[in-house]
Amino acid sequence: MKYNELGKSGLQISEIGFGGMSLPANEKEAAEIIHHAIELGINYFDTADIYNNGLNEISIGKALKGKRDKIILASKVGNVVKPGGLPGFDWNPSKKHILESIDNSLKRLQTGYLDLYQLHGGTINDNIDETIEAFELLKQQGKIRHYGISSIRPNVIKEYIKRSNIVSVMMQYSLLDRRPEEECLDLLYKNNVSVVSRGALAQGLLAGKPAKPYLGLSQEEVEKIAAAVNMQTAVKYVLFHPAVASAVIGIRTNEQLADAVKAGSAPALEERFVKSLRSGNRQIVYTDHRQ
Repeated sequence: MKYNELGKSGLQISEIGFGGMSLPANEKEAAEIIHHAIELGINYFDTADIYNNGLNEISIGKALKGKRDKIILASKVGNVVKPGGLPGFDWNPSKKHILESIDNSLKRLQTGYLDLYQLHGGTINDNIDETIEAFELLKQQGKIRHYGISSIRPNVIKEYIKRSNIVSVMMQYSLLDRRPEEECLDLLYKNNVSVVSRGALAQGLLAGKPAKPYLGLSQEEVEKIAAAVNMQTAVKYVLFHPAVASAVIGIRTNEQLADAVKAGSAPALEERFVKSLRSGNRQIVYTDHRQ
């Protein structure tokens, strides 16, 4: 397993990250998969307070008991379950909510600190300075080591680069979603902020699932692109850009774990091959959230 520094944090994280959202609800099964992942060299584990309404953090916390020093642990904050069981989430990036939520996450995860705490979204209309103030205070208190954002919005990303000490941005990126290539990847790399990618397999469309329209691409375009790659190529494509420190893969089974580690261990793609993949792939761009 290869490891890369997460921005300017000094933390070395595995090129394949463990996406906790897909973990089985059974705690014993979840623990076995997590323990196996650590044995295979994965040290970056990503969760969020809303995953399975907090139960995901609880499962991960129990599984990591006694192994905390071996891993880099990340969680997220900002989304709030709607009252009364209504579908969807409310958005709350306030200082008050962040400072209250960290204690609940730490309790569920059975740890005294997070290596990385991420804002789970973000809009240009947020009180960004207040949000940054909350994260900086948590650093001073020792409850988090570093912070980042989870966002695909170029205008939000630019503001955090200008105003904050973020070390990472988690963003969707794949051969079927090359929007980050337009400006975000180079901008982040220039500012020594790492990308933690998600969605490298594009909902499984690059790992054998039947083709369907995806974002601005037609079913025929998806089918053509998917036919030219396998899972290993899809993952290594994301890792080709030097801004990307880790590709976080959602893992539910040991088989998926093995496939993810195998993909990460494959040789890096040659530049000429990457260029050929891009030349045969219409690049979509962000139409919103630009200014």
